[in-house]
Amino acid sequence: MIPDRADVPDTPPLDLTGIGLSHTGPVRHNLSAAALVEHAVRRNEGTLTGLGAFAAFTGARTGRSPKDKFIVKEPAVEPHVNWGTVNLPLPPDTFARLRDLAAAYLQNRELFVFDGFAAAHPAHRIKLRVVSETAWHTLFARCLFIRPTAADLTNFTPDWTILHAPHFHPDPARDGVKSDAAVAISFEHKLVVATGTQYAGEIKKSVFTILNYLLPRAGVLSMHCSANVCAAGDVALFFGLSGTGKTTLSADPARRLIGDDEHGWADDGVFNLEGGCYAKTIKLSREKEPQIYDAIRFGCVLENVPIDPLTRDPDFDSQAVTENTRAAYPLDFIPGYEPSGRGGHPKTIFFLTCDAFGVLPPIARLTPEQAVQQFLCGYTAKLAGTETGVTEPTITFSTCFGAPFMPLPPKVYGNMLKERMQRYNVPVYLVNTGWNGGGVGVGSRMKLAWTRALLTAAMSGGFDAVPFAPDPVFGLSVPASCPGVPSEVLLPRNTWPDKAAYDATATKLKGLFDAEAKKYG
Repeated sequence: MIPDRADVPDTPPLDLTGIGLSHTGPVRHNLSAAALVEHAVRRNEGTLTGLGAFAAFTGARTGRSPKDKFIVKEPAVEPHVNWGTVNLPLPPDTFARLRDLAAAYLQNRELFVFDGFAAAHPAHRIKLRVVSETAWHTLFARCLFIRPTAADLTNFTPDWTILHAPHFHPDPARDGVKSDAAVAISFEHKLVVATGTQYAGEIKKSVFTILNYLLPRAGVLSMHCSANVCAAGDVALFFGLSGTGKTTLSADPARRLIGDDEHGWADDGVFNLEGGCYAKTIKLSREKEPQIYDAIRFGCVLENVPIDPLTRDPDFDSQAVTENTRAAYPLDFIPGYEPSGRGGHPKTIFFLTCDAFGVLPPIARLTPEQAVQQFLCGYTAKLAGTETGVTEPTITFSTCFGAPFMPLPPKVYGNMLKERMQRYNVPVYLVNTGWNGGGVGVGSRMKLAWTRALLTAAMSGGFDAVPFAPDPVFGLSVPASCPGVPSEVLLPRNTWPDKAAYDATATKLKGLFDAEAKKYG
C-alpha cells in the first residue's frame, strides 16, 4: 500500500465544492515526491528512468497550444487586457460550461492535489492549488512552484486554483472552444480550467499569465527572464523566449541561480515567481551543461524524452518525439542556488535572441532607446516543438520576449522596464545565441563557450577598456575583442563566405525590425 495523507485518520477531507467538485473519489493531497512517483508508476503514467527521474509523454501535443488559450472576458478585466490574436476572449457562459464539464469528468476519479505558492516575495505571493487527474502532472507542479512548509499548510486556502483534466477533450462544435483542448483563465473566479492537453508547460504558463496581469497593476514589473547573482551580490537578468538559452546561461557554477524563467522586479529588487526549473534537454550533456544534467535525478520529471526500454536510460540526443524535450526539477537540485529566490536590483541585463538569419552580432551594447525598442519587438526564432505546429525554426517578434503570456498592453511592460533601467543605470546587451556564418541550414549554432565568455566579460567589467564600434546595418555597438572568442565572430559579416548574401539578409532583417518598431511608435 502506498502511504499518503488519505491514510492518516485525522486528515480532514479536502473541500473542492468551490470549483464544482462534490468529490467522492480518492483525493491524494500534498504528497511527497516519492509518493507521487509511486502513484504515477502504479497508474502506468510513465517510466522510472535509470537516472532516477520519472519520464512521461504528452501525446499529440508536445508544446504549448497558444490558439487554445483564453482569458474570460469579464467586466473587471475587459478594459485592461490587450485583446487580440494572443489574448483570446472567452465568454463567461462558455467558461462556466467548460468548468462544469471538466468538473463532471473529474467527479469520481482519483485526484492529486498540490498546494503551494507563486512568487518568492512575501508581499506579492499568491497561494496556489493544482487539482489534477494525474500524479505526474502533480509532481510537475510540485517541482515548478514554491513548496510550502508544514506551517504554511495550516488552514491553507488557495487564492487561485487550477482544475487540470488533460484527458478530457471538449467538443469545439458543442462547447464553444476552438479544438479538443482549452486552457481558460477566469480572474473573476480565480480559476484556471485546463483540458485536452497533457503538455505540462500549460500549467506553468497559466500561472505566469496570471502574475503578468496582477503584478504590474501592483507596481511590480513581471518579466520573462532568468536571473542569477554573484558572491558580491550583483544580479544579472537574461530575457528571452523558449530556446534562446535562459535556463542554460543562468545555470552558471560561478553564480547563484535565483530562477531560470520568470521574475518580478519590485522596489526592493528582483524575485523568482517559481520554485523550480523547466529546462530544455535536447542534446543535453554533462560536459556542456553539468548543473542541468546532474539535476535530472529522483524527483525530476522528464517530458517527451525517449527512454531505452532495456537500460531505462534517457536519450537526450533523440528528437523522435519532439525537439522540445524537457526536464522539470526543484531549484534546490542546482548546487549553489539562491534559497531566498530573491536578489537586489540588476547590475546587467541581457536580451537573448536566437537569430535564425545568422546576421546579428553575438553581443552588442544597447542604448536605452535601443533597449526599449528591442524589448517591445522581442525578435527571435521559435524553435521546433515549443508550440504545437512549429516544426522548424520560425522567425518571430514576441513583445517583451513573452507575448503569449502578457495580458496587458505591451507599453505597460515597456514603460516599467525603461523607468527601472534609467533609475538604476543598468547596461543592456543584445546577445545572439542563434546562428553564425549563415542562417538555418547554412551556418551553425553559436558555440556555448563563446556566449558564456561574452556574458562573463559584460558582467565582470571585461569590456570597460575595449573599444566599441557601430554595426553598419543595425547601428548596434559591437566590442572589438573578447577573451575566448575569435575576433571575426564578433562581426557576423566576416563569418559569411558570401558577403553579398550577408548584406542582403541583414538589410531584410533590418526592414522587418523597422516595420515592427513602428507598431509601438
